[in-house]
Amino acid sequence: MKICIVGAGAIGGLLGAKLALAGEEVTLIARGAHLEAMRQNGLKLIEEDGSEHVAKNVKATSKLSEAGKQDVVILALKAHQVEPIAKEIPSLFHDKTVVVTTQNGIPWWYFQKHGGEFEGRRVETVDPNGALMASIEVERILGCVVFPAAEIAAPGVIKLIEGNRFPVGELDGSESERVKNITATFTKAGFKSPILKDIRAEIWLKLWGNLSFNPISALTHSTLVDICQFPLTRQLAADMMTEAQTIANKLGVEFRVSLEKRIAGAEKVGKHKTSMLQDIEIGRAIEIDALVGAVIELGRLTQTPTPHIDSVYACVKLLAKTLGEEKGKLKIEKIS
Repeated sequence: MKICIVGAGAIGGLLGAKLALAGEEVTLIARGAHLEAMRQNGLKLIEEDGSEHVAKNVKATSKLSEAGKQDVVILALKAHQVEPIAKEIPSLFHDKTVVVTTQNGIPWWYFQKHGGEFEGRRVETVDPNGALMASIEVERILGCVVFPAAEIAAPGVIKLIEGNRFPVGELDGSESERVKNITATFTKAGFKSPILKDIRAEIWLKLWGNLSFNPISALTHSTLVDICQFPLTRQLAADMMTEAQTIANKLGVEFRVSLEKRIAGAEKVGKHKTSMLQDIEIGRAIEIDALVGAVIELGRLTQTPTPHIDSVYACVKLLAKTLGEEKGKLKIEKIS
């Protein structure tokens, strides 16, 4: 199977390495030192147990136009990184190309094949100009939720921290031949990839924690356990999650775990810095709108008040603006 990983960072690299090691024909889209290392040495994967494997049979390029037609395109970029390259993505398509989306948060396609009063509506927060909806036909899309944690340990080297679950699902909940093929391919590569009848419910389950813990950690520079064990931030996270749950329920989604169990799960992770905090610390653009802004948009659609989410969103958006103006570095002036 010809598979292109658009965005071969930590998660994209993990997918690309294991799929290539399983015998698939993998093309990796990346840039900079990471790209050059993969071109020269292949893509190294360090597993949880410390074992190392190198996928040498991969093609690596910075240009989608050089990748050729693909059977499967895995969009492994963060949500805000996809829209700028939307017009280039169709260069990877043949008639039956499947697009697997792995973005955190509410996807632009959320209401496509959804049913109900919002059927077909674009989520404007993550696709403000309609570029994604125009470039990627809904018939090509499969949803996927990412649960593993990984990092780029060095250029060309992916380190798996923990996890191997990548559930997938058709937008309309059907169990098609193509979704069976994708889950079989992922399973062959060593992942757990169950087919879900309601991929949106799984998206909400992961988002439930991300929309609260990520921005709170970015604002406070605190780890998950710190947020959960400090009463004020634990309550703030719970209030944000309660607002989100109300929105999800109005859209027909039920959560399979309780709010307290979800918070307890985050607490058990320990001294872990969220991805948003990690991005803040290295001066990288942060993933705000898909995780938080889109939830506010859905709140407006469902006439659900979101005062706690609104407040945190305002603060983290200002933080992102400030960091952007300072090119990722906050200047601390000495008071004399």
